[in-house]
Amino acid sequence: MSDIRKELVRAAINRAYALIDYSVYNNAHKEYEFKKQTIIDDESLTDDEKSEAIEILTGYYDECKIVNNEGTKRICENCNKECLAILYCEYCVRNYLKANFSNWTSGNDNIDNLIQECQMKAISPYLIPEWIPYNNFQNVKYLTKGGFSEIYTADWINGHFIKWDSKEQQLKRIGESGFVQYVVLKRLDNVENANQSWFEEAKSHLTISNKWGEVVQCYGLTQDPLNGSYMLIMNQLDINLREYLQQNHNQLTWKKRILISVDVIKALLRVHYEDAIHRDLHSGNILFKTRFSITPEVIIGNEQTFKSDIYSIAMLMWEISSGQPPFINYEHNYDLAMNIVNGIRPKIVSGTPLEYKNLMKQCWDADSSKRPDTDTLWKKISGINLFYQSKSNESLTQREENNYLEIDSNINSLKNYMNSTSKLHQFENLPEPRNATEEELEAFYSKPYNFYIPDNIDDFGKSVNQRDSDTLINKDNSKILPQVFNELQINSSKTDVQNNYYREEIMQQQRKNIDIDDEVQNNPNLHSEEQEELEIPDNI
Repeated sequence: MSDIRKELVRAAINRAYALIDYSVYNNAHKEYEFKKQTIIDDESLTDDEKSEAIEILTGYYDECKIVNNEGTKRICENCNKECLAILYCEYCVRNYLKANFSNWTSGNDNIDNLIQECQMKAISPYLIPEWIPYNNFQNVKYLTKGGFSEIYTADWINGHFIKWDSKEQQLKRIGESGFVQYVVLKRLDNVENANQSWFEEAKSHLTISNKWGEVVQCYGLTQDPLNGSYMLIMNQLDINLREYLQQNHNQLTWKKRILISVDVIKALLRVHYEDAIHRDLHSGNILFKTRFSITPEVIIGNEQTFKSDIYSIAMLMWEISSGQPPFINYEHNYDLAMNIVNGIRPKIVSGTPLEYKNLMKQCWDADSSKRPDTDTLWKKISGINLFYQSKSNESLTQREENNYLEIDSNINSLKNYMNSTSKLHQFENLPEPRNATEEELEAFYSKPYNFYIPDNIDDFGKSVNQRDSDTLINKDNSKILPQVFNELQINSSKTDVQNNYYREEIMQQQRKNIDIDDEVQNNPNLHSEEQEELEIPDNI
């Protein structure tokens, strides 16, 4: 077998996904056949690389068939049951796990039952939550405080399950091939005034990431022997979307920006399918906490809803377009909160594609009933994505300037944003959220920035530990707005591809995740001013 060029294989898979017209290939089987044929027709790949890419796609297809319980079945050569998976037998995997129930216990019946239930619904060898004894971790180090939970990094001895060995009839772990498994340990605590216990949070993580590859994987639970607190074990991301955008903004094409948006929205779609509200959509994942991506309706004291997540998606779409967090140059105080309630939104960056801009504006509408639902949002971003990915790099004119807002290039603003101190604002007699007029928006944008930058740059480092504290808002001295967030991190960053690279090395199966660092599409064809008025056909 010739050497496999992993980056080219990954790029080919990404193209196969990006070129799907979901109105034509409207079920999992049609999508799989289209993607497989796209790989076969790809002249940039060798035969061995095509075989690997098709096997990876087959792994995705297996997951989809089992989740939806539909598709062609086969007779397993080992258990003789009719199974849906092609690369493994889901019944053999579950039987193996069930036979090992007596070999482990957390000491807590509720946790044991939760993990066992998830294992009996396992759809893939590498989407299996476990109870992991704490002594299986090395180099445990404190990282930060995410919301109301302490976050640690650790090395997991042997690591998680990675493939099913049909010959030996057992699951294999990543550590058996010499790889080190880097994970995040998130301490679970009960939080007052949040109506959420550590067990409910654990259940949410395990059940959702057990089914959907777009949500950062939760490998299971462990218990700190020092204080008895339970901890989630999650995939460690070595860079988050915010950092990636800041580091690579000038090199990102609109093709790639839209791919990032597709990944984020698809992950939210999976969360909503589970009838869950994300509550904390922002580009920092566990490393940062959201500030003014909080929705107008939540600022005035209303509850989080599915449409609140859609507003947060709009803020992410804006950050993807600009490379900077929303309102980075403004002090995050009462005045800004009131401006948001009264319809102020981040200034749309020059060169943003028209359809992308319109979708973003729909998502941040002050009237939550006018925001699209997740399915509609997915269809619209998929149409935009198909339009862009079907265009050659040469057909998209390169912009002469980058997309940075001029003031945003100041590193001081970013540091101050990250280190800003929280305040408890008393909000009374608040108006209902509304959309601002064009005149009001222009007046706001024309004001001098009111963000304070100290003379001594060293002062920025003194409050790093404060960066994860959210601005809390109290209405009528009675209600603290949501302080607890599920933090179901979304695989929208480059790092998930990097962290999953070993998975391809071992079993040639990898969950779908758009690679936004695709070297094949390295022509920086940013959207031109002339293209800004380009209308995307309605029939895509």
